[in-house]
Amino acid sequence: GQVPELLFERKPRDSLQFKLRVPGTSVPNNQQEGMARCGLPSLLPLLLGGFYLCYLLLGAVIVSLIEQPQERRLREEMRLLKSQFLNLSSCIAQTDLERFLAKVLVADRYGVSVLSNASSKTNWDFASSFFFASTLITTVGYGHTTPVSNGGKAFAICFAVLGVPLTMLVLTVIAQRLMVLVTYRPIRCCQRRLGYTEWQVTRAHFLILLLLVLVCFFLIPSAIFSAIERSWSFLDAFYFCFISLTTIGLGDYVPGEQDNQTQRPLYKLSVTFYLLCGITMMLLLIQAFHKAAGLHGLTQIFDLPLAEDEGDSEEMVLHPASPCPSLKSNGLKPDHHLQGQPEPPAYESIVPSSNR
Repeated sequence: GQVPELLFERKPRDSLQFKLRVPGTSVPNNQQEGMARCGLPSLLPLLLGGFYLCYLLLGAVIVSLIEQPQERRLREEMRLLKSQFLNLSSCIAQTDLERFLAKVLVADRYGVSVLSNASSKTNWDFASSFFFASTLITTVGYGHTTPVSNGGKAFAICFAVLGVPLTMLVLTVIAQRLMVLVTYRPIRCCQRRLGYTEWQVTRAHFLILLLLVLVCFFLIPSAIFSAIERSWSFLDAFYFCFISLTTIGLGDYVPGEQDNQTQRPLYKLSVTFYLLCGITMMLLLIQAFHKAAGLHGLTQIFDLPLAEDEGDSEEMVLHPASPCPSLKSNGLKPDHHLQGQPEPPAYESIVPSSNR
């Protein structure tokens, strides 16, 4: 006469299984231990947060030790240059010079230069505007060219509100399609033909994919940028590629900003295409790393969700779910131990007549 309770049992690969238990019956020890473990506070997030903070402090100390001497040298150089200019031009007051330099720096911050060889260049032609729009919605945001007017600033906000999530959605969808073609199918094919285990094939696949991304999206573009941009070294170009494809976008190196740039519109459009393709490949690389880390048990250490099963992912990508999706398409898996057993009685048949 007791009403069965519906229990949710969590299984590997984030699947849920449903079982019935009548009050008064015992729960297996492994389930009790799992429930107790889920309720205990974990120290792993605290350890991870502490390690992250130490890593951040270490980076701050190192970059401060490296950059402070260079900053002091540059400050001293500018001070000497300013004093020499005032000594040679006695008719110019120091306050007037500083006021002039302040306006020049403000204009330069918006991409406007007072140099004679840069007076004819505009920052808002179609190619430059297209490049600005792409860096805005991909969150790269170099900051070398920014809107000056209030209308431009308001439009940038409205454009980014829709453009940023739309860009992330488009790039993620493309990366998921590519994941099937360059990750799931090659791994499954190597398993069948070569006989290696999944974790061996996945590790080798990730290393090969990492090498291809390094060559095709970092080394080769760095050589091209260092050849086109006369003031860039190979290290400067590689630094630009890394800062751009990781969407950091410091803005200290921006392509197509040198004087007398040939085919500048085409160059800007090509760089935009490179950024979109490169960010997509970085997302693909992150997903491949997530899959490899899940097979090696790294995600379980911090209780992170595992990478999706390759069969389920390929089915979801190539064959979208029907209007009435199954348990498998929703990430749920049936309990095979309960298959073949008779279905539980209906609720009305087990509730006492006095309670109906």
